[in-house]
Amino acid sequence: MTTEQFSGVTLITQANVYFDGKCVSHSFTLADGTKKSVGVVLPATLTFGTAAAEIMECVGGACEYKLDGSNEWKRASVGDSFHIPANSKFDIRVTEAYHYICHYA
Repeated sequence: MTTEQFSGVTLITQANVYFDGKCVSHSFTLADGTKKSVGVVLPATLTFGTAAAEIMECVGGACEYKLDGSNEWKRASVGDSFHIPANSKFDIRVTEAYHYICHYA
């Protein structure tokens, strides 16, 4: 099941802009203190680093991703998610806008 909305959140209105605008997200906090972000990656091949563990949930479009230490590209489309360990990195390849929710674990 794909997450379609969150209620009762505190939203940070200043966008997080990465890679010259190829990735834009907004951070928000749920009532219980859980932090998340929601955004879009435009067509590109990018490498992201993580501090905290993350779960990337696809809510629109699709991407291919490769986790640190792997040579295998995997596909994620609407309804799919993938996990990235803390203090790691991952490559993401996008050919159409990839809309996501980042759940910080």
